[in-house]
Amino acid sequence: MNINMQELYQAALKASANAYAPYSNFRVGAALLAEDGAVISGCNVENRSYGLTICAERNAVVSGVNQGYRSFVALAIATPDSKDPVGPCGACRQVLSEFMESDAPVHFKGAGPEHMDTTIGTLYPFDSLHDLSKSTM
Repeated sequence: MNINMQELYQAALKASANAYAPYSNFRVGAALLAEDGAVISGCNVENRSYGLTICAERNAVVSGVNQGYRSFVALAIATPDSKDPVGPCGACRQVLSEFMESDAPVHFKGAGPEHMDTTIGTLYPFDSLHDLSKSTM
């Protein structure tokens, strides 16, 4: 599959416009690419109790699962309120590793010119439980 990370990033950027971020004023958009080419996006949804905030990445995963997807091949994250690229939080890295292979590409970018290109495995190394589930099948 040919993955156009710039198009995926544009979908993430578009999703960030829907973010509900009245407390931090920090909008985030995420876009996941499914194996069939479908793009599933999500945005962050804050709550005044910060622990109840839903990150854009987990929002996209849950949306995709709701649509019947169980595997994603690429991820893009847009943080237009930050000059610098901002990667996913630890909780999101854990959830993403459940639905993506370690070599799945990840692209994230803020409002500035710099961007980061990496993989799920680099963001979440030593995913022993995920690896164990594969070896016991």
